[in-house]
Amino acid sequence: MNKYHVKKGDTVVVNTGEWKKREGKILAILSKKDRVVLEIAGLTDEDRARMGKRSIKKSQANPNGGMVERSVSVHVSNVTKKSE
Repeated sequence: MNKYHVKKGDTVVVNTGEWKKREGKILAILSKKDRVVLEIAGLTDEDRARMGKRSIKKSQANPNGGMVERSVSVHVSNVTKKSE
């Protein structure tokens, strides 16, 4: 188990990459890949289109199946904890 400078629920700022200078809340930490899953606030429709989609099978939980939005995943070294 790795130790990180951020934890679930922290508000962070993205330093580099496609989501640079965006602020988000950590939803999960993927320790095997050293990544954090972010919920980025204030996304425009254009940003949502860039975020990507994922196809899912039909199931009882999702009777129609189809496409759903994916969350933003960023490497843990590319985020900084926002000072409060």
